[in-house]
Amino acid sequence: MKKVLVIFIATLIGVITFLPFLWMIAASFMPTGAANTYPPKLFPDKFDFSHYTTLFTRLNLTKYLLNSLIISLGVTLFSLLLNSMSGYAFAKFRFSRKKGLFKFLLSSLIIPAQVTMLPLFLILKNLGLINTYWAILIPGMASIFGIFLIRQYAFSIPDSLIEAAKMDGATEMQVYLRVILPLCKPILVTLGLFTFMGTWNDFLWPLIVMTDANMYTMPVALANLMSEHVQDTELMMAGSVITIIPVLVVFLALQKYYIKGIMMGSVKG
Repeated sequence: MKKVLVIFIATLIGVITFLPFLWMIAASFMPTGAANTYPPKLFPDKFDFSHYTTLFTRLNLTKYLLNSLIISLGVTLFSLLLNSMSGYAFAKFRFSRKKGLFKFLLSSLIIPAQVTMLPLFLILKNLGLINTYWAILIPGMASIFGIFLIRQYAFSIPDSLIEAAKMDGATEMQVYLRVILPLCKPILVTLGLFTFMGTWNDFLWPLIVMTDANMYTMPVALANLMSEHVQDTELMMAGSVITIIPVLVVFLALQKYYIKGIMMGSVKG
């Protein structure tokens, strides 16, 4: 009975959580004005694809999708490379003041990101990087959370494997590429998923550094769209569906590695 009760509660929570997404998808296919009814309809009476056509023709949503894709993939790749190097170094290398430096890095987590936005913006402005992809790529290249996550996972890698590789003549870079990265695959996928989803959904920082409409990402473009078409609920829902599809596909494709990485990384170190 206890197991049945847990399954029932979990299913109920899942259904309640999914209902807003179901309504969002249904509303995106409804004719203009049909979504503003009470009680809300969970299925359209007839499917209307005109809102999606409008987004990709008149409103040129393809440009914003491409901006978000380039930025999200770029930040994810840079983050995986630099965070994995740093995490591996903090886990396996021996150097002076290692513990103190790592504690200092961890202490920066208590500083709200909003506090650093102004000085970071001024630095990027002086470098002439405002309204470029680098304005988002550079701040996202590495994170304390990513370094910590990979460091904790790297503790699970036996030192004997690294020593055996070095005895066979492998350099530090070869050890990193051929031993560390393959063994860290679950946590790298987890971190990559976190980074991609966070960058794709980020609204505030792209809004600050991208003043040119041609450089807008999807969340910024969608917010701008809402201010122009505030009464067109169905058009807004169509834009929201297009925004969540990439991250949903990525999450579903990588959820096995994501869960494995979280479970293993949480008990190491």
